[in-house]
Amino acid sequence: MSERDGGRGMSAATTREVLRSRRLAHTSDEADVRIAWSQVIEPGDADAGVLIGRHGARDAWELLRRGAAALTAAAPDGESGRWRKAHARWAPRLAAVDVDQQRERAGRSGARLLVPGDPQWPAGLDDLQESGPLLLWVRGGADLLSTEPSVAIVGARASTGYGEQITVEIAGDLATRGIGVVSGAAYGIDGAAHRAALACDGVTVAILAGGVDRVYPAGHAALIAEIARAGAVVSEVPLGSEPTKWRFLARNRLIAAITDATLVVEAGWRSGSLNTAGHAATLGRPLGAVPGPVTSAASSGCHRLLREYDAVCITGADDVIELLPGVSVSSVDEVPAELPEASRLDAVLSARIARTSEDLAARAGISIADVEALLGLWSLTGRVERDGAGWRALRGT
Repeated sequence: MSERDGGRGMSAATTREVLRSRRLAHTSDEADVRIAWSQVIEPGDADAGVLIGRHGARDAWELLRRGAAALTAAAPDGESGRWRKAHARWAPRLAAVDVDQQRERAGRSGARLLVPGDPQWPAGLDDLQESGPLLLWVRGGADLLSTEPSVAIVGARASTGYGEQITVEIAGDLATRGIGVVSGAAYGIDGAAHRAALACDGVTVAILAGGVDRVYPAGHAALIAEIARAGAVVSEVPLGSEPTKWRFLARNRLIAAITDATLVVEAGWRSGSLNTAGHAATLGRPLGAVPGPVTSAASSGCHRLLREYDAVCITGADDVIELLPGVSVSSVDEVPAELPEASRLDAVLSARIARTSEDLAARAGISIADVEALLGLWSLTGRVERDGAGWRALRGT
């Protein structure tokens, strides 16, 4: 195609935008229109939520395409300024809307689309009302998003050994009892929570600030891939999108809304985890915080939540379970103090000699899969360490 189309004075880019807009204007597919909207707005845009709530996604899209005058004409008296500003914010992205490209990216990355009304749509997101997501892209088990109950575990990226150990113990205990663990796949507390749940074959969900096909942080590529395989990786932003500071903050509202309670393990005085806690409090979700040493800056945010936000003091998984509406400690599976497989594996581990998983399985008389699951969990708690191709016990002797 030449730079000008048919002598009508339209550039190639403009022609493509017109063709895409025409297809959207004539489609009855709610999902396609929501995909288009997601490429125009930023997460949590309440103006878009109000407009779609009033007119439906397809008619609201048509108003947007027709311009600011159409938006203001359709608005109640006194709102013209609001919709002129909204149109000015949305219009620059209209030319780049490409639903087909999003569908192609989804096919390549194995992402599935969810929209409100789908059976797997998490009901808790509806509490966000006009600021709720228009759609979700999901890699992994979309049905896991409705797993009940579930807990958000969040905290500092620059976590301490204390914070990570507490996270592993609580997240692993909850996952073993069938409670989903939701976090943001960041370094520190988030990663420890996901790894502990995976090590226990539990349910874990990562909610990202960028596209589900775009790994961030890069150092968690293997972890995010494993979450997508065994759990679910979720985002509301278009596939291929980069995470930004404001998208991280907007993402936090999804973490709070999709779960039944939020637990902050470690957080500095101005930590982003406090933003998640604030959303949980606003939504009426139970909020817990793990206390730390009074001298630790990494726990100052948790102490602030306990003092100023009526967060519940959490010291273990039982305390978290008590936060969950309609759930009691006695109603979930208890975790045996020491499984037979665990005690047998512990007996054959050596602090001096590194032994492979196969060797340990043969010595203990248990499966290699059980050995690797236990070693994975114990490595997070500092009970064992990898040494070459084998494993050694860390017993302080």
